[in-house]
Amino acid sequence: METKDLKIFQAVAREGSVTKAAEVLNYVQSNVTNRIQYLEAQLKIPLFYRSNRGMTLTPAGENLLIYSDKILTLMDEAVKSSQFSEHPVGPLRVGSIETTAAIHLTPLLIDYHSRYPDVDLSLITGETHTLLQKVLKYELDGAFVYGLIEEPNIESIPAFEDELVLISEPEKSDIRQLLTKPMLFFDVGCTHRTKAERFLHENGFTSYQIMEFGTLEVILSGVSSGLGVSLLPKSSIVKAEELGTIASHRLPEGYRNLEICFVHRQDSIYSSALLKLVQLIN
Repeated sequence: METKDLKIFQAVAREGSVTKAAEVLNYVQSNVTNRIQYLEAQLKIPLFYRSNRGMTLTPAGENLLIYSDKILTLMDEAVKSSQFSEHPVGPLRVGSIETTAAIHLTPLLIDYHSRYPDVDLSLITGETHTLLQKVLKYELDGAFVYGLIEEPNIESIPAFEDELVLISEPEKSDIRQLLTKPMLFFDVGCTHRTKAERFLHENGFTSYQIMEFGTLEVILSGVSSGLGVSLLPKSSIVKAEELGTIASHRLPEGYRNLEICFVHRQDSIYSSALLKLVQLIN
């Protein structure tokens, strides 16, 4: 069993199909199929259930994936530890909530790239829960998320501060009337939902509608058209408010503060690339 085979197996398990795994790995599809079949023959047990809808792991496959993740992570850490230097090189995989990526990160990443141009920096966006899971599974070196994360294996570093505001269509100011409208949020896992629900209950609303959208732009468009209202960081709606497409309303003090932290696993070996990013954040 070779490391390359484990990487192929891991990709098929994550993507749910040979075709998608081949695209991600930039391999020929037949090569991926042959290596999976070789693994199954070597272990003398099926690793996947196969159907028209794709491939899902058998119990044996789930067990192998746990060990594959550990082995490949240790291999990655071995490479990173050998790359440690005052002039970092190599990959750095970072995640971020969308609003922070759009507003706060640009100056930080420009500064980082100017100092360390040999680092292959990649950035993905998502919501806090998904990003945290990717960090825990070693799929990301770190991520910018909302709030201090209370997780045994995670270290949280305060990075940015923002203010949460209620936004509505222009020229609407009656808060109680606005709260009768649907709440527009990102997909399941949006961190602001808990605050929104507490705010609604505090104002006597026990029944309300939530609509889910995939991007900040779509939420802003929905709010500006009168479809509903939303709770968003002040920094993310400045341009829309200046253009007059939405209006913002300040929340009570207990709901305003919004802290954005950089999280990483405590047991990860720092590559010099990650260490330099943490130093810039601090």
